[in-house]
Amino acid sequence: MEPNVLVIIVIGVASLFGLWIIFYFIPVGLWFSALVSGVRISLLQLVLMRWRKIPPAIIVNSLIAATKAGLKLNRNDLEAHYLAGGRIKSVISALISADKANMDLDFKLATAIDLAGRDVFEAVQMSVIPKVINTPPVAAVAKDGIQLIAKARVTVRTNVRQLVGGAGEDTIIARVGEGVVSAIGSAVSHKSVLENPDSISKVVLSKGLDSGTAFEILSIDIADIDVGKNIGAVLQMDQANADKNIAQAKAEERRAMAVALEQEMKAKAQEARANVIQAEAEIPKAIAEAFRSGNLGIMDYYKFENIKADTKMRESLSNPLDQQRKESGKDNQKK
Repeated sequence: MEPNVLVIIVIGVASLFGLWIIFYFIPVGLWFSALVSGVRISLLQLVLMRWRKIPPAIIVNSLIAATKAGLKLNRNDLEAHYLAGGRIKSVISALISADKANMDLDFKLATAIDLAGRDVFEAVQMSVIPKVINTPPVAAVAKDGIQLIAKARVTVRTNVRQLVGGAGEDTIIARVGEGVVSAIGSAVSHKSVLENPDSISKVVLSKGLDSGTAFEILSIDIADIDVGKNIGAVLQMDQANADKNIAQAKAEERRAMAVALEQEMKAKAQEARANVIQAEAEIPKAIAEAFRSGNLGIMDYYKFENIKADTKMRESLSNPLDQQRKESGKDNQKK
């Protein structure tokens, strides 16, 4: 290959690379598309977007879509929202949809909703087409003690003005569940709730459960309601069992006190018998001492023994059976 031909090839490749660099930093085609679409933006601004690491195609295409939809947006606002981490396409789609649906949504509110982490385009769609939220089964007890298990369907639409800082679906579900429990609990009989389940919907809907949330509740419908346990009967049975256990505990306490009192009386009787035996043991000593001191004569002693014999005889005559048992016991001991 001749040197001149090699030089021409190198120059051609360098020229193509240079043109690619120029068209990359100076998107002439994108500028022309914006120009014919009525979007006024200069080539210098497109080059500066590249240097600021902002994709010019996203900004220009968003401006073109907004202009064709009759919206007036500022390029600097779009660039600032992109640099803040926002989703330009979602915001533009939401603004166009809101404008076609005659909704009051401006660029500032749309970008605030987007930066708050919510899908602003989905929120606008939900404002046009309401969403149905199915609540989990909610168990409540009427005043007659019968448990009812209800499922509700909540129809909501987005409240765009409260999307920033407003509570989500979980709060709606929790509040509706609380309202269902309150409505069933205030019913005199579970039969009245089964006959008119729409009464629950009216009571719950009148409480203003969508206050402070990002939604507006359109309707609350009871999809299903089942009869559960007889909670009142169960509570009465539990109370009766508790009362029975308390009575048994008190009876056991009284029995233990009676046993303790009986043991105490037995101990006192044994102590008294021991004292009597001890006293009887002192009698011979006292008699001997009386003999020695001369306070008791032999005739006095015989009189004392006669009195004892008379006393035993009278006791045997008054209780013959006891006397026979004693004599039989003595005979058995002798045998």
